[in-house]
Amino acid sequence: MGDELEIRSGGAVAVDSDTLRHAAARITATNAELEELGGRLSYVQHILWAHRVRAGEAADSAALVFARLADARRHADELAAKLESAAAVYELVELNVRHAAALLVGDTPALARIDAQRDQLMSEWPDAMEGARGLELDRAVMWPSELARQSTLFGFTVGEEVSERGAMIGGVAAGLPTLALAAAAGLSRAGLIEKGDRLTGGPAAVAISRVRPGASANTAPTSLANAAQRIPNGDGSSRVRVEKYTMPDGRREFAVYVAGMQSQAFGRYEAWDNASNTELYTGRESASYTATVEALAAAGARPGDTVHAFGFSQGAMISSHLAVEAEYDVQTLVTYGSPVEADAGPGTLSVGIRHRDDPVTALAGGGHMAPVGASGSVVVERVYDPAVEYDDALLPAHRLTAYAETAALTDASDDPRLAGVREVFARLGGAADVEVSEFGARRIVDELPSGQPPGSISSSSGAG
Repeated sequence: MGDELEIRSGGAVAVDSDTLRHAAARITATNAELEELGGRLSYVQHILWAHRVRAGEAADSAALVFARLADARRHADELAAKLESAAAVYELVELNVRHAAALLVGDTPALARIDAQRDQLMSEWPDAMEGARGLELDRAVMWPSELARQSTLFGFTVGEEVSERGAMIGGVAAGLPTLALAAAAGLSRAGLIEKGDRLTGGPAAVAISRVRPGASANTAPTSLANAAQRIPNGDGSSRVRVEKYTMPDGRREFAVYVAGMQSQAFGRYEAWDNASNTELYTGRESASYTATVEALAAAGARPGDTVHAFGFSQGAMISSHLAVEAEYDVQTLVTYGSPVEADAGPGTLSVGIRHRDDPVTALAGGGHMAPVGASGSVVVERVYDPAVEYDDALLPAHRLTAYAETAALTDASDDPRLAGVREVFARLGGAADVEVSEFGARRIVDELPSGQPPGSISSSSGAG
């Protein structure tokens, strides 16, 4: 299994331009000090040179030091210029993202402001736009590279069982469609949930029912891996787990853990099926989303309450939409193996855990070009299994257990960018009381008799 994690602040180019400019300014200031020191050394060098008969060795040493000092100043000038240039390139990438978003919604005043900022940068750094476009192209081409590599090698391995020619045909037949589908996901932006997006179609016809909570203790989660282990994983009828925290000051907060897809069926009784996958990915309210909202309400959550959302796969889509719908104050969004990425806004700490060899996460098209979420938000990526085996067809990289392993590696990391995540768990760990509720759900379809299924506690009718 692959163990190398990449933890970044999110976005295609997650670089702080201000930090680069600050570093360049520090280098420039240091260079000025070196220049002053060089002037003093030059004065000493002239004195030693005047007495070179008695101080020849000292004069030679001073000349060597002066030459090295001049070389250091030259390198400092080059480094400061490169940092300033890089800052301009990365800022243009961010401006290009904002320009595309403004163009999409027809925000003419914003377009004018962004154009002015871009023109100013390009007047100072004429080559910056070329560098920015290069980074954007590199990202567009390279983000699905591991998935394409494994797909090509898998096709080659299968075809090799037939013949050498079959291996070549198999590699091309598996690799090219993977690249094409990844490119289509990126270009369509179907896997990107924007700030203003809202699910359409209204509540689905669904009935939820309380089920016995699992064996997990009635305590707050302590880590990303611990949170992943609380997500229902199809071992029983549970689909949504809700934890209600009463804080020492009397405030209430909630955590919701949402399961991934449970059935390949389409539109039958199981609410967590492919019909819900399709609806959520295309922006329609699914039975699973309606059931999750009703589960929160049944557990005592009210509009505006603080919610921390954790979801796997389809559950990650549900959690992501919860964060942008704004019915609840979703302060934390943690997704495992999500086929979408939500621009959750500056009030939500966003943590996305992805496997580069997971075809489901490829549906997000590489994610947003710019970082999303509050300060401290991160994206964690790794290749779950670099080796190519026949069981890759079963998508081992898209299992909740696999993502729990990656979450554990993340928890063990000393990367300072995880400080915000640890603060969330530390705060929840201070709860005075924790109440746990778990819920199952059934989609209401025409074949069902009228009324609620046995054990149900609420239902909604509407578009399915």
